[in-house]
Amino acid sequence: MWDNLEERHGDMTERPEEIEAPVDIAALRKELNDARARAEEYLASWQRAQADFANFRRRLEQDKAEAIKYAEGEMMLKLLLVLDDMDRAMKAVPCELKDNSWVAGMDGISRKFRSVMEAVGLKEITALGFAFDPTMHEAVAHLPGPENMVVAEYEKGYRFKDRVLRATRVAVGSGEKMDES
Repeated sequence: MWDNLEERHGDMTERPEEIEAPVDIAALRKELNDARARAEEYLASWQRAQADFANFRRRLEQDKAEAIKYAEGEMMLKLLLVLDDMDRAMKAVPCELKDNSWVAGMDGISRKFRSVMEAVGLKEITALGFAFDPTMHEAVAHLPGPENMVVAEYEKGYRFKDRVLRATRVAVGSGEKMDES
């Protein structure tokens, strides 16, 4: 059976391409090493691109969160003007109108407005009786009183989330004794 195969196809040990092209092992090894080096270079480039993309996405998310926080702060600053006006209006109500139902309704609206703003992160800065802190207080006057202590508050200050939205305008004690007269 095998004998017949050899007659049909000729001598299989002699292939023309094998005879003409001797195998150059050194060239094949060099080609293989070059291919491996290119593959490692492609892999490293892909890994760098993947890391760059992950960093880009992280920075994009941080920038987006920062922009939202900034926009919220700007809106709160504008709403503070309304809150200030409501506080001034409630303080200006004459004593004879304090029991008026309309005044009581406006007071309720003012309290509700304040509680909504506090629920989203607004906090009043307490200043009176505390040491002057230039990061939270704006000194607008020096008055007799304990040195470097806030002795009067002219405009309330507020924090929104993690930053001072508006500094409290205060008078700072000069260290002089107050007149007892």
